[in-house]
Amino acid sequence: MARRRPSNREKSQFYLKGGIIPEIDPDYYIVRLRTPAGMITPDQMSGIARIARRFGVSQVHCTTRQTVELLHVKHEDLEKMAAALERNGTPVGAERDEVVNITSCLGTQNCKYAVIDSLSLAKKLDEKFFGREMPVKVRIAISACPNGCTSERLNEIGITGLRKPIRNMGLCTGCSTCAHYCREQAIKIVNGKLQMDNSHCMLCGFCVHACPYNYINFDEPRYLITLGGKRGRHPKIGRTFFIAKSEDDVVAVVEKIIYWIYRSIASDKMLPEQLTDEEFAEFRERVMKSLEPLGIEGYKPTHAFALR
Repeated sequence: MARRRPSNREKSQFYLKGGIIPEIDPDYYIVRLRTPAGMITPDQMSGIARIARRFGVSQVHCTTRQTVELLHVKHEDLEKMAAALERNGTPVGAERDEVVNITSCLGTQNCKYAVIDSLSLAKKLDEKFFGREMPVKVRIAISACPNGCTSERLNEIGITGLRKPIRNMGLCTGCSTCAHYCREQAIKIVNGKLQMDNSHCMLCGFCVHACPYNYINFDEPRYLITLGGKRGRHPKIGRTFFIAKSEDDVVAVVEKIIYWIYRSIASDKMLPEQLTDEEFAEFRERVMKSLEPLGIEGYKPTHAFALR
């Protein structure tokens, strides 16, 4: 049987895919790729270059959301280019009212400051949620420590890696090395003894690495989930929503958040603009109730970073 040719309507639907973005000249398009956490292999990078040259693309753009965009693509080349990109393992991405490319820092696989494996978490979230149709655009970003290299709290859903330092006070010499390295002045040495101020502690764990005697250890990693952040003309930091204990708990909580965004958020405004303090509290209560059957419990916010 001969292969059926796509109808004009089907073609127009293809043009409406999130990663197909019209340029100023309506005969040309930007093609945005799906590259979770901005990670691609050398072979995929070479493949993108070959595809760009094949279709006459003279420049590519590396975006703030860790994707790659092929510029000035002719409309008649879109389908063939999309097929080539799919074979290359770098398919067409997302941009409209959907879950768009998930961004992440390098995490514990590469960064000495990281406290969670952010790349592993980004992969799980991408596989489960990328491209899901939503009433509003949903951006998810992950930082493996409070340094916030991905500006995760300026996203609709942000995830930050935290770790509480545990000190052996019986062995501490009071050398003040940890106090010197603490950027938040949360550690003080008084009469030769260490004093902690949790209202300033960011749970970054820098003091753990600073101790010359290895008398400070880590507690289990924590995952701070924030909701309602945004960049743009009126930036807003996301509110503390939940502090999870594991990657799987993060995925479960994000799934509930996305479900309730789909159920209860209107499509005429961005998510942060629809969440007043009262609306945020109501939204959080819905999600918390839906988590009860799953038996997921989080940490109570007690330190500076999660309280802000």
